[in-house]
Amino acid sequence: MSRPSGTALRITGLTKQFGGTTVLHGTDLQVRAGTVHALLGGNGSGKSTTIKILAGAHGADGGTIEVGGQSWEARDFSAAAAQAAGLRFVHQDLGVFDDLSVAENIALASGWPTRAGARISWRALHYRVAALLERFEIDADPRALLRTLRPAARTMVAIARALQETDRDDLILVLDEPTASLPEHEAGFLLESVRRRADQGQTVILVSHRLSEVIAVTDDYTVLRDGRVAGTLVDHGPTESELVELIAGRALDEAVRPTVSKSRRRPVLTVTDLTGGPLSGVDLEVGAGEIVGVAGLLGSGRTSLLRTLFGAHRPTGGTIELDGARVSFTCPGDAMRARVAYVPEDRGADAAFADLPLRVNLSMSVLGHYWRRWRLDHGAERRDSQDLVSRYGVKAPSVEAAFSTLSGGNQQKAVLGRWLRRDPQLLLLDEPTQGVDVMSRADIYTVIRHTAASGCAVLVASSDLEELAALCDRVVVLHQGRVVTEADGEGLSADRLVHLVQRSPSLTSGART
Repeated sequence: MSRPSGTALRITGLTKQFGGTTVLHGTDLQVRAGTVHALLGGNGSGKSTTIKILAGAHGADGGTIEVGGQSWEARDFSAAAAQAAGLRFVHQDLGVFDDLSVAENIALASGWPTRAGARISWRALHYRVAALLERFEIDADPRALLRTLRPAARTMVAIARALQETDRDDLILVLDEPTASLPEHEAGFLLESVRRRADQGQTVILVSHRLSEVIAVTDDYTVLRDGRVAGTLVDHGPTESELVELIAGRALDEAVRPTVSKSRRRPVLTVTDLTGGPLSGVDLEVGAGEIVGVAGLLGSGRTSLLRTLFGAHRPTGGTIELDGARVSFTCPGDAMRARVAYVPEDRGADAAFADLPLRVNLSMSVLGHYWRRWRLDHGAERRDSQDLVSRYGVKAPSVEAAFSTLSGGNQQKAVLGRWLRRDPQLLLLDEPTQGVDVMSRADIYTVIRHTAASGCAVLVASSDLEELAALCDRVVVLHQGRVVTEADGEGLSADRLVHLVQRSPSLTSGART
């Protein structure tokens, strides 16, 4: 693929209203061919609406869309027009099938080669897919089940499927939050592949909340705020702080990590030689008012540790003590009664009732409070929900809005608020800001710090090492189900954590930095 020149996509004066509310106020976007162009913005900025209009999923109210020299009125731009124009989309939900082979996933979009009698020619299909995988530098066998591939490779298969036409060199790839559910090292692998594609001439529009990743691969930037273009940067390497200021409209204050004298910390959680599943002898202590991070490679036991502490997994050995008393949880209900709260990694599957109102999602953890002689007091439930919405800065049309209509950041703030209303003594957080914009992330960090300052012990598992360094008092590193080292004080930085997570456990065992 030769590197093209000129403009691949131009949007002019794009407008859109929903129910009388204007979400796009004459938005402009110009994407140079053969570049990675980041489309950034906080929740409600208009970037998702812009992408959906480009995909033909929403109709615009005004403006024009020009692709490859051909122009459309934005209100007439349909999914068929987007396909014909060469726009190809890969969303956070990849739309792939883990229990089908790589070749079968590709064929679902391109069709199945057949031979006499309309029988599928598997040899022809595997040959064609092998050539496609080689072109996209994907190390996989066409016959392998998709679930056997590493996470980033599964995303690359979705990208290859979207761009598989060999008779077109003008396709524009739109990646909508491609790394939101990937651990850090997998996200890096994927974005390196995307950068190589752009260097070979592929035009890419990238939507992501992970600004450090965006900066590493992006040529040009457009930042939206409240439906308007807040800034456009062409061939400019901004700092993360510059982008944050454009997104938020102001510099976000970096809250100072709370410091609690170790001599004054009262142990809330004490774990000794905990085993079960991937855990092979975890020793850990978290004090009152302390935020402790858990780092480790995929499979190290981060999530299993939190789920075991919450009673979702039964340990096979070891002890757990809460506030000096030994506990043995047989189910999450036991943990909840002991004032343990858990915000899981997969918010959509494990923490949300997507089609129910925000009000119900906020009250579900304390539903018994609203029973009045065989009926629910919806008035009290509604008033308390509105109070939580205000307290935690959840942006929603009303507490009766379906939970699924909220942005990722507002959903996460609601889930966190739902648990905090139970006044936990131990708060377990798994990937607390995954898929959350920079402003919601700052709000969530503030809530977590205030919760810890009230005396709650907080345990945070995250693949985002910068997050752990910014949020936590100290961070322990898991390897193969054991704590092999920890970092605190001046030794607590993202670079130091990368070093500790990646190096051999034989070198880190028992170490402290």
